Amino acid sequence: MHHGNPICLTIHEILSGDYGLILNKVDENKLITQREYNNLKSINNANAETHVIELVDKIMNKGEKTCKDFLNLLQTDGAIKETFPLLAMSSCQHGNTHVTQYRNTVRPVGLCVIINNKNFKDGSQRRGTDKDARNLAEVFKCLGFRVLMCEDLNKDQMDQALTFVASLADMSHFVDPQQVLEHGDAFICSILSHGKKGVVLGTDRNPLPIKEITRKFRGCDQSVLTGKPKVFLIQACQGSNIQHGVQLMETDDDTSPLTIPEEADVLVAMATVEDHAALRHIVDGSWFVQSLCEQLKERCPRGEDIVSILHYVNDDVAHRETSSLAKQMPEVRFTLRKKLVLPPQRT
Repeated sequence: MHHGNPICLTIHEILSGDYGLILNKVDENKLITQREYNNLKSINNANAETHVIELVDKIMNKGEKTCKDFLNLLQTDGAIKETFPLLAMSSCQHGNTHVTQYRNTVRPVGLCVIINNKNFKDGSQRRGTDKDARNLAEVFKCLGFRVLMCEDLNKDQMDQALTFVASLADMSHFVDPQQVLEHGDAFICSILSHGKKGVVLGTDRNPLPIKEITRKFRGCDQSVLTGKPKVFLIQACQGSNIQHGVQLMETDDDTSPLTIPEEADVLVAMATVEDHAALRHIVDGSWFVQSLCEQLKERCPRGEDIVSILHYVNDDVAHRETSSLAKQMPEVRFTLRKKLVLPPQRT
């Protein structure tokens, strides 16, 4: 690969899916000569990505106008947009690379840690949570993550496991010592447990503040996760209040370097808002996790980013209600600086 060329590696990876379509479209729009088209088409013994690199290099060497025409073609042609939805998430400029999404090139993509607390020391069980854990593991494996499942951890064990994962220190208590663990381009942590306001509970019913969990992964000069997205998916009550439905009213809503804040690049998705319960079916699992898995399966292949997908989860869960008219409203907060896109990995 010609690393010196001003091209988006993301676009190389995306376009490799159907190189023939791109080459034909470039030819139709007269961005290359007939001779160049024939030469590119006749390259033998090369994989799709090599073909793409040759084509993009040739276009980049033709000057700024041809480069802009090529980028415009990628963003406006109907067939290309339909075939490569991920292109909507990326953009390149001649002489400079500007990517609006987080890098996602390492395989595996990163670690996904699932803490599934089902059996509590007082004898109680969170029935249905195993289905949530299985579905999450299945989805994130398909998205290219290495999944680590931790079951029935008390507060101190949760704290210890997450501390180890953050630094990738001694994880022999939780995984096979022979396994080598490495952080990739993203980190996912899902905690399925009981909870109270601002905390999740260990199996001993002792609380671990969610703020302390995310703080373990805070950016610093030594952390390989600095500048990379860290997503926390929390299925736990945040109180005992039950939410009720209200008449829908129209509302308006507005939200608004060289170094980045240490709290950057984090997303926390809570099953419910503060002070309220999170609902879980004893067979089908929780509303939040089941909706999350369904939306990830449906929308990740389309190239939609995680925040957009969580909007659909919020809306889906908000429309559900129990026979007693109980409602639930998930809550998402984030300091992500870019879009996080997680395309399924080919097996």
